[in-house]
Amino acid sequence: MADLSYHDARDLRNGQALRELLPQLPSFCAEFFRGITPETTPLTRLNYARDLQIFFDFLVGYKACCAGKAVADLTYADMAQINLTDVETYLDYLTAYERGGKLLCDDEAAKERKLSSLRALLRYLFKKERIPSNVAALVDLPKRHEREIVRLEVDEVAKLLDLVDDGGKALTPKQAEYHKKTRLRDLALISLLLGTGIRVSECVGLDIDDIDFSINGFLITRKGGQRVVLYFPEEVADVLREYIDQRKTIEAQPGHEKALFLSTQKRRLDVRSVQNLVKKYASIVTPLKHITPHKLRSTFGTNLYAETGDIYLVADVLGHADVNTTRRHYAAQSDENRRRAAHSVKLRGEGAPDKEK
Repeated sequence: MADLSYHDARDLRNGQALRELLPQLPSFCAEFFRGITPETTPLTRLNYARDLQIFFDFLVGYKACCAGKAVADLTYADMAQINLTDVETYLDYLTAYERGGKLLCDDEAAKERKLSSLRALLRYLFKKERIPSNVAALVDLPKRHEREIVRLEVDEVAKLLDLVDDGGKALTPKQAEYHKKTRLRDLALISLLLGTGIRVSECVGLDIDDIDFSINGFLITRKGGQRVVLYFPEEVADVLREYIDQRKTIEAQPGHEKALFLSTQKRRLDVRSVQNLVKKYASIVTPLKHITPHKLRSTFGTNLYAETGDIYLVADVLGHADVNTTRRHYAAQSDENRRRAAHSVKLRGEGAPDKEK
């Protein structure tokens, strides 16, 4: 896979993982995954398979007609027996269930995703006339309680970048020694996350050739494989140039020669490594906030909306397919704005005549 792009190689790995999982699923799942291939990514199909495996395990332990069967032996006839109560009971089951010797407790978001996976399967089987109805479509998605968006304030962004830039006394001796080797890389990476709002998966997939300083832009692969150009401010361009000059002197491991961000092992950084990197620095700057790469993305989105007031621009730059997703997360007014609003409305204009006596 040395000649493949990061994203193509990832798709191949996800496709292989799905093939390894298929023998553990009912035989009709192979037809389902072939049928939805044109409209889904390998990662989506793999996630569907993992979610459906949990549903099938539940089914053989709960549904009388499926009792005693192996998951792989479930048939179209068994799927036709699923009713509304079964699906509702399944969602309740997900509140606390055991898997692999561990107790798992799904929140509203996890339940919503698993119900969506089940809906996709039953919708396909109904469309192909394998079952008489799609009962999962009658079940409302679990109500999600909106969580407060955790993000960095302006002064915290400055402190984070200062820390990454010079380290200082805040780092432990071991961290400081490591920081000497990774300072330029870490500063370029975190600046790019904060200055463009790209996803961490998009960031680790960047190649050196994706950066074009003549336009201060870079090419990324969005979810679904769409390739788009985004732009970065001059402040980000400065640190990127300095890092890339250093990066070009590093001989990467075979298969990682094109990668923009390398680990100390000279391999392309992965998502987990970036998550740990952000956590290391952010926990020093703001220990009470759980800052992740996605929170840096939220920080960018909030700042962009505050500067422009254009929710459609924010949605486009962040790559949201539905602007309502953007509006839900970034259009909420802060306490400061609410206080400003309270002082903006005058019930009586200045110099208004006194009330008649």
